[in-house]
Amino acid sequence: MRERCWRLLFVALLNLLVLEVSTAGVLRYCSAAPQLTATQQDKILQFAAIAREALATSGSRLAIVSRSGLDLSYFNQRYSHAGVSLQNIPGMPWSVRQLYFDCAEQKPRLFDQGLAGFVLGADDPDKGFLSMVFLPTAEANALEEAAQNNAVSLQLLARQYSANAYAFSTLYQNCNQWVAELLAQAWAPQRPSGSDARMHAQSWLATQGYAPTEFTLNWRPMLWATAWSNLVHTDDHPAADLEALTLKVSMPASLEAFIQAKFPGADRVELCRTRTHVVIRRGWRPLPDDCIASDGDQQIAFVP
Repeated sequence: MRERCWRLLFVALLNLLVLEVSTAGVLRYCSAAPQLTATQQDKILQFAAIAREALATSGSRLAIVSRSGLDLSYFNQRYSHAGVSLQNIPGMPWSVRQLYFDCAEQKPRLFDQGLAGFVLGADDPDKGFLSMVFLPTAEANALEEAAQNNAVSLQLLARQYSANAYAFSTLYQNCNQWVAELLAQAWAPQRPSGSDARMHAQSWLATQGYAPTEFTLNWRPMLWATAWSNLVHTDDHPAADLEALTLKVSMPASLEAFIQAKFPGADRVELCRTRTHVVIRRGWRPLPDDCIASDGDQQIAFVP
């Protein structure tokens, strides 16, 4: 009985750890999808259509998009998963090119997902947020070229996935880290290929002031629990960080802060949805958690 209780404790700790630091909703992706009512699904699809219209009227062919997914409010993180939305993907305009974890193969892959499917990945069926960042023309063109070059995109794909991958190690990778390294591959003056590509991308990010998000854990056994999962790891993190119970992970907030600092001319559009409406805000001031519009915002009621 004592052994069983300890096992249950560690399972609970593991679930807590993965839910708190996962950045792609891997557990949800690998299990049965949450059941949506017809009304909930219709409103999310309306939300996706409104988002697609915002992309189409932006004047850009590309945006870095982030969606809310897992509830990371404990860590003051609204967004969990980012990708690159491309206008010129044949048959699926404004699809999101992203890293995802292939549950069957147990390894990371790259995937083009329609915008509707992307926003359907949120945990809360009645509330969600979506952020779009539009780059200056030269940087957008370079990123578009890199994202649509399969050889370039794939050489940045790690062999092993970790939801809490350390941002400056090539041992693992999470979805947002792949986007960060793609930015480096697009914008760095020198772009080596092959096995050196990821290392060079991370080095360039560090020299340019890229700062990953810091997750501070409150209980050391949460680190021990990683031994029970292939989705989270700690062997890539510096010993000093682990001693301080800190994990430095690439998140959508990290990507957006880096872009805003490096390119003051970058634009941002944020959307949120409730059961009744959508709010659109242009600019870097974040929307409120309750998704209530203020001066300058656009509010659109859902069609019943």
